[in-house]
Amino acid sequence: MVEPSLRVVISDTPPARLDKALALDVPEAAHLSRSRLARLIAGGAVRVNGCVVADQKARVAAGDVVEIDLPPAEDSYIAAEQIDLTIVYEDDDLIVIDKPAGMVVHPAPGSPNATLVNALLHHFGGDLSGVGGAKRPGIVHRIDKDTSGLLVVAKSDRAHHGLAAQFEAHSARRHYLAVCHGAPDASDPRLHGTRGINFELGGVMKITTHLARHKTDRQRQAVLFQGGRHAVTRVETLERFGTPVVAALVACRLETGRTHQIRVHMAHAGHALIGDPTYGGRRKISAKAVHPEALVQVQAFKRQALHAASLGFAHPATGEEMTFEAPLPRDMIALIDALRLPAV
Repeated sequence: MVEPSLRVVISDTPPARLDKALALDVPEAAHLSRSRLARLIAGGAVRVNGCVVADQKARVAAGDVVEIDLPPAEDSYIAAEQIDLTIVYEDDDLIVIDKPAGMVVHPAPGSPNATLVNALLHHFGGDLSGVGGAKRPGIVHRIDKDTSGLLVVAKSDRAHHGLAAQFEAHSARRHYLAVCHGAPDASDPRLHGTRGINFELGGVMKITTHLARHKTDRQRQAVLFQGGRHAVTRVETLERFGTPVVAALVACRLETGRTHQIRVHMAHAGHALIGDPTYGGRRKISAKAVHPEALVQVQAFKRQALHAASLGFAHPATGEEMTFEAPLPRDMIALIDALRLPAV
């Protein structure tokens, strides 16, 4: 069987390097990233004017004819598993899932199976994106194992590239609901004195820092102001609980999407999420401030109280603006209902 190939003519005033020139001239419909092109060049799958060129730094000129052999995507090494999924939306290009708390998105050491990817491999039945040269669901963003809520996954190469570009450009819209210790308040002098925090119109708290792996605990992220990756979270207090206030329901909007971003930013603000085993420290709620049932619910809540409630993006194939919402899971509903009870 002859492998499919792509023919590209190098345009005027190209970059001198082959890989950079191809990154500009390969049509978007081919969905070949620069890293994939580099692998194809190194593997001898690229010919310039009929001659194989295996050096990505090779010089090219306007008018050169480049042929790229495109080997079929390989099967994924990850096993398909029949696991029930809550599917919010699905078409030929993408699927939107309401992920339950406790499910890991992608297999990793310590979580080799029963992940969302295992479940999607079974659900798709081989109808998968070949981005990167392997047949697999196109994971373009993730949410933590113990965070519930919405996740979009690409099924086609064009969806993978289109969605990834939106998340990289921070144009995808992600809103979370969370229950935190205390309540962010624009009148709190402590917050005004905390580096990286300011307040916008309507009392919305904006947290702007850099984030990077903690120096001594590789499972944690740390707030930095030099180095690391830029991170911005906006937080709006929706409801306060307790007398005096000891907890709040907040809406969090991600401008960027870094690992543990909401959790570490809320902890930086002194309002760690209830149940967060990594960033919550040993925060406790006063038994005198809430109903006894609320205290029971808080003490029994063993995951971060965080839910990806809303997700929006432009459909990568049609351009249609799409927005999806997922209701709060039962454990967070029970927690909030108990916190609403009057103290006795």
